[in-house]
Amino acid sequence: MYTDNDIKYFAERGIKVEEINRQLEFYKNGFPYLELVRPAVANDGIRCFSEQEISEFVQKYNADSQEINIVKFVPASGAASRMFKDLFVFVSEYNGTPEQKQKFADIASPARRFIDNIDRFAFYDNLQKIVYGKYGMSVKELLQAHKPKELVESVISSEGLNYGNLPKGLIEFHRYKNTTRTPIEEHIAEGIQYAKSGKDVKIHFTVSPEHLGLFTAFVEKARNFFEEKYACKLHIDFSTQKPFTDTIAVDDNNEIFRNEDGTPLFRPAGHGSLIENLNDIKARLIFIKTIDNVVPDSRRETTIKYKEALAGYLLKTKENIADYIKLLENNPTSQQLDEAYVFVSKKLCVEFPEDFLNLSEKEKAEKMLLKLKRPLRVCGMVKNEGEPGGGPFWAKNQDGTTSLQIVESSQIDKNNPKSQEIVKKATHFNPVDLVCDVTDCEGNKFDLRNFTDPLTGFISHKSKNGRNLKSIERPGLWNGAMSDWNTIFVEVPIETFSPVKTVLDLLREQHQI
Repeated sequence: MYTDNDIKYFAERGIKVEEINRQLEFYKNGFPYLELVRPAVANDGIRCFSEQEISEFVQKYNADSQEINIVKFVPASGAASRMFKDLFVFVSEYNGTPEQKQKFADIASPARRFIDNIDRFAFYDNLQKIVYGKYGMSVKELLQAHKPKELVESVISSEGLNYGNLPKGLIEFHRYKNTTRTPIEEHIAEGIQYAKSGKDVKIHFTVSPEHLGLFTAFVEKARNFFEEKYACKLHIDFSTQKPFTDTIAVDDNNEIFRNEDGTPLFRPAGHGSLIENLNDIKARLIFIKTIDNVVPDSRRETTIKYKEALAGYLLKTKENIADYIKLLENNPTSQQLDEAYVFVSKKLCVEFPEDFLNLSEKEKAEKMLLKLKRPLRVCGMVKNEGEPGGGPFWAKNQDGTTSLQIVESSQIDKNNPKSQEIVKKATHFNPVDLVCDVTDCEGNKFDLRNFTDPLTGFISHKSKNGRNLKSIERPGLWNGAMSDWNTIFVEVPIETFSPVKTVLDLLREQHQI
């Protein structure tokens, strides 16, 4: 099945033959869907803090955080090409014919909305320079000359701002009085406000290999401004997705897809592979947030408050976990076992199968200890207002327990009426707002790779050089890669979620100053 060169090539990439065999089996048999039990909703899987609780948790975090090693972790590898997808379509289709002019005249068309609001984008001043240098006229004059295509090209092409090829983290998002900021700068400013330990602020970005140089150079230029403004010391580093997490591609017959030189084709397997990068972080407390979910300074107060509240609740819960571990390891009484059971089932939202109650006291203690001795994450959830993304559900685990999971649509069987009915009843979705404790109660770092679900994934259909191929992708870092963590969901306000999926999202109120 494999040639000697194949096996050598696998070894060079750090991938075992057994792993290749496992992936090929998934192509043949598919991935199992998650068995949903019910949606996580307010007071049944999702906690809703009172203002008093928020204040208490914020105080706890601020009191304890100075002694804790903290890192903010930002997956920033996304290219901006999807953000400008509608503009690419416009450039490819617009040819100045009456039909195209009429289509462009529709005020609802994305390109028309973009151009009508061009002066509201943070990158407008730099665009002016590009347009003047190229055409000898201003943006307004270019439009008066009926050249909308040339204007759009000046934004997305390599001869303009090159935004269609840059990573999203380096696009100008927000305009300030005398400057603009990119998402990477906003994440630095935000991290300084809640991920600070003493004067140290540690932020880790995962980036694409081809963009690593751009990111490092950009941060070096921006560093001094933030350190002087906020009297802090920034520790910013980067990593790329590891080659051995790539998955092998196959053709329509589930045979290995080969490049022109005969080598097997491997493809990046998605955000779920970043568990390897997260596992390398040397810290106890890790905040996780996506690159495009940022707001300007003036709109960040609610975000900071809830970040600190989530972290304070996590620290309080971790203290409770330590107490119950100690209790269960020292011959607990029946009453103490009952107390531990209530904590694990109600606070950590782990529901044991019915036969749990028939176990001996020793067996009960052992099973609860297994659940207590795991990484812990507290995840903010917002009410569903139609935004794309995964959601919070109660789901069955392979060991028979039921627990909270962040579930993507690819993990749900669309042909299962029961699952679809559960999805319809969902009230919240996942904005990727996590704070994690990745150490045990003695301060030792967990090996996070031991708490994933290896059966989580989906098969995507793509092509290369006109040939069909299939590849395996792992759902987000916060899905299958964290499926065996202790998970707590907390409702957070919609104001804490301001993603930029398309360039027109920058026109939303929360991105305007």
